[in-house]
Amino acid sequence: MSDKLETAVSSSAGGSSAGGPQESSRRLLMGAYLDFIRIRFLTMLAYRVNYYSGILIYSLNIGVNYFTWMAIYGKGESLGGFSATQMTSYVAVSWMARAFYFNNLDREISTDIRDGSIAIQFIRPYNYVLVKMMQGLGEGIFRFMLFMIPGMAIAMLLFPVQLPTELSAWVGFLVMLFFSFLINSQINVITGLSAFFVENNEGMMRMKRVVVDLFSGLVVPISLFPGWLSSILNFLPFQAITYLPGSVFTGRVQGVGIWNVLGVQVFWFLVLLIPIIWLNHAARQRLFVQGG
Repeated sequence: MSDKLETAVSSSAGGSSAGGPQESSRRLLMGAYLDFIRIRFLTMLAYRVNYYSGILIYSLNIGVNYFTWMAIYGKGESLGGFSATQMTSYVAVSWMARAFYFNNLDREISTDIRDGSIAIQFIRPYNYVLVKMMQGLGEGIFRFMLFMIPGMAIAMLLFPVQLPTELSAWVGFLVMLFFSFLINSQINVITGLSAFFVENNEGMMRMKRVVVDLFSGLVVPISLFPGWLSSILNFLPFQAITYLPGSVFTGRVQGVGIWNVLGVQVFWFLVLLIPIIWLNHAARQRLFVQGG
C-alpha cells in the first residue's frame, strides 16, 4: 500500500509533458484506494465470528419489534399507511440494512485525532477522508455479504416478510441502500472531525447514534411521527438513510416515485459534501497551528 502511494508521488514529480507518468500515478493512487477497501474487508473477515453473533442479535431485534408492532396492530389492518405485512417487511429490511450501512468511522477519526496519528495521515499522499470512506465501504461489503444477506434469509424464515415483486423496486432499493451507506458515513465523518474543535466528542457521538436511529425511521417509521415532526424531518437527511429505502422495499413508493426519493438521497449526499470539505480544510489549518 505505502509503496504504491510513494511510487505514485514519485511518478507525478518526475512526469513529463507527455502526460503518461501523470496518468500512471493516478492509476496507482486509485489502486491504493481500492486496496483500503480490500484490506478492511480482510480485516473484518478475520473477526467474522463477531458478526455471526451479530446476526443473532439483529434477528432478536427484528423479533422484538415484530411482536411489539403486531400487539399494536391488534385486529387493525393499517397503521400510518402501513399494512401489518408491510410493517413486518419494513422492520426486517430496515434492521438488516442497518447491518450494511453501520460503521464506526466517527470513533475511528476521533481516536486518530486524540492519539495524534492523524498528523501522519494528513502528510501522506492521499485524502484522509476518502481513505476512511473506502475503509467503511470495505466493512460495508463484508457486512452485506456475511451479515445482511444471511440475516435477511433467517428473518424470512421466522417472520412473514414480503419481498418486492417488481424489478424496479429491487434496483431502486439496492441503489438507495448504497446511498444510505454514503449518507450515514458522511454524518459519521462530520461527527468524527468535530473532535478537532471540542475537547471530547464522546457525548456528540452517542447523541448522533440515537438521533440517526430514531429520526431515520429505524425505530419508528416517520409516517407515524406527529405531523409537525414529520414535516421537520422532511428537511433533514436522516429519512434518506432508512425510511425512504424501506418505503421502496415495502412497495409504499413505486414507479416514478422510486427515482424521486432516490433524488432526495443524491441531494443530501451532495449537500453533506460541503461541511465535510470545510471541516477537512479547517482541521488541517488547526492542526498546522497547533503543530506550529
